[in-house]
Formats: sequence, C-alpha cells, structure tokens
Amino acid sequence: MEYRRASAQDIEAIAALHADSWRKNYRGAYSDAFLDGDVFADRRAVWTERLHQPGAREETVVAELGGAIIGFVHTILDDDPVWGALLDNLHVAHDVKRSGVGTRLMALSAAAVLARGTNKRLYLSVLEANLPAQAFYQARGGECVGREVFDAPGGGSVVALQYAWTDPSVLL
Repeated sequence: MEYRRASAQDIEAIAALHADSWRKNYRGAYSDAFLDGDVFADRRAVWTERLHQPGAREETVVAELGGAIIGFVHTILDDDPVWGALLDNLHVAHDVKRSGVGTRLMALSAAAVLARGTNKRLYLSVLEANLPAQAFYQARGGECVGREVFDAPGGGSVVALQYAWTDPSVLL
C-alpha cells in the first residue's frame, strides 16, 4: 500500500471512486437520477478543478494498491475560524473497507492540519443517513457538534451532521 499526494493524472480514478462511493452510500439521500446519471461527470469536474489548480491550503492524498487508487482524502486547511480544517472528502473502495485505509487517510489529514494549519482543529460533514460513516468517525474520537440542511446535488435537500476533533492528534 502506498499513500501519496494526488496529481492531475489521478483525476479520472478519483472521480470514479468518488462517484461509486456516492452511488453505494448516498442512495436515498441524493436523487437516483443524479446517482445513475450525472454523478461521475459532476465529480470529474470537481476533481479536475481541484487537481489542476490546487489551492495552497488544500491537500489531497490517495491510497494506492497495485497501481489502483483505492481511497482518498481531501483536506482544506484553516477552512473555518472556529472548527479549523475541513476534511472535505474521505472515500475508500467498498471492497477494502475495514482494512485500515480510511483510518490511515484520516491520520494523514490530521498530520497535515498539525503541520501546516494555523487553526489546529479538524471537522467534517457526514450525511445523517450515513450511519456507518458516523460510527467510523465516533470510533476515532469525533464529536457531533452540529446539524445542517443543504441542497443535494441533483436536487432536493439532505441533512448533514458536523463532527469535530479539537485535538486531531488523536487520529495519528
């Protein structure tokens, strides 16, 4: 297993993994029409922008096994004055879940926050309906600190919970 910074050459693989993860985990929260249709194009557009012109406060790390990307994490340092860095995306291929990849990716996100962030906190949003992800974050010391409703890609609205780590070193 190799963990490395993502590059523009990874756009298609990251977008494909991201779209597949949304299809498997966000069914019922996001519209079926979006998940069955435009989700890959939507994710490719996002990752094209992120990886062709990465911001100085952004870091994307991939987990690679046998030349295939099996997970990734995207962190935006100092995103919020109260909660610190935003762990904006964490996705792991379905067939390698529960193998430590997600835990390691979270540790790498936390390490970036501690090394380069001004505000040494970390937070994320998770869909209220995504109970396995909530359990994963709680098991790693995340505290539910809020709830919000937002517009879902493809239409409709969904509820997300915010989880935070005031001391992300617990993830190392």
